Amino acid sequence: MRLRCYPYTLELSHPFTLSSGTRNTTPVMLVEVEEDGLTGYGEASMPPYLGETHETARAFLLRVELPCSPELSNLGEILRAVDAIAPGNHAAKAGVDIALHDWLGKKLGQPWYRIWGLDPGDAPVSSFTIGIGEREDVLRKVEEAHGFPVFKVKLGCDRDREIIEAVREVTDKPIRVDVNQGWADRDHALRMCEWLASKNVELVEQPMPKEQLEDMAWLRSRSPIPVIADESVSRLADVRKAYGVFDGVNVKLMKATGLREAHAMILAARSLGLKVMLGCMTETSCAISAAAQLSPLADWADLDGALLINNDPFIGATVTGGRVTLTDRPGIGAVKMI
Repeated sequence: MRLRCYPYTLELSHPFTLSSGTRNTTPVMLVEVEEDGLTGYGEASMPPYLGETHETARAFLLRVELPCSPELSNLGEILRAVDAIAPGNHAAKAGVDIALHDWLGKKLGQPWYRIWGLDPGDAPVSSFTIGIGEREDVLRKVEEAHGFPVFKVKLGCDRDREIIEAVREVTDKPIRVDVNQGWADRDHALRMCEWLASKNVELVEQPMPKEQLEDMAWLRSRSPIPVIADESVSRLADVRKAYGVFDGVNVKLMKATGLREAHAMILAARSLGLKVMLGCMTETSCAISAAAQLSPLADWADLDGALLINNDPFIGATVTGGRVTLTDRPGIGAVKMI
């Protein structure tokens, strides 16, 4: 089985500002596996906080050898061997995982949601992300996303209340907020959660730094809205650590090393009574289509990553008006256009 990879840079429609900084682009590595006339597509999206680059992804992928074609019976074994090549490199590993799932799904002639026995009608609506910005920028982004039923608003700066008030000037639709570890003081975090609850905010994602688990558990026990882990949970072993600290976990393919472990993380979260958000980075429709295969298992979806870029080289699962729509195309359902 041949493996190929190509560096690509996503161009964002607007500057994307989080509590940690602003960027206009996101590096990705596009991955392909080919055998028997079938090509599987994968993607490694690498926002700065992951610590991966085109160079690190290429170096890792050059070490990957795929000695046999994947089958349902050996896919897990192959991906465990890929994982063991080197620590870290989560996004690069996700690129291989997604490509192998795509190839195997095409060989079987089935989309993965069907292989897993899921009903695409169970997929939740997706939120649309509004990055940190000045009042006018926030209002413009909300207007552009007026067709979405839920907004995900980035917070974690000294204008958090002003940003929420700006959104509330123009819409009463539900809001989810993502603080990206921006509130270090637990008393401030609790006051904000109480205030956000009065503004029809559904949940707060990663309000405090991931190292402050004791403070997070304290906040969770007092917050009137659910507290969801993002940066605190990357892989399967982290899910159990989230129990009693968070109300739910945000599962992302780029953190989880791909579909195989993301699926296991969702099942583990369910067994512990944790809620599940299915999230993404800024990604092409390749990785979004892969994640969408899992969407019927999630309570909340945040799969707008491909809607935030100008140069998507794929078509696949769509998010229209917030509705995640899966296709009958086999594999992950993505088609390369360029």
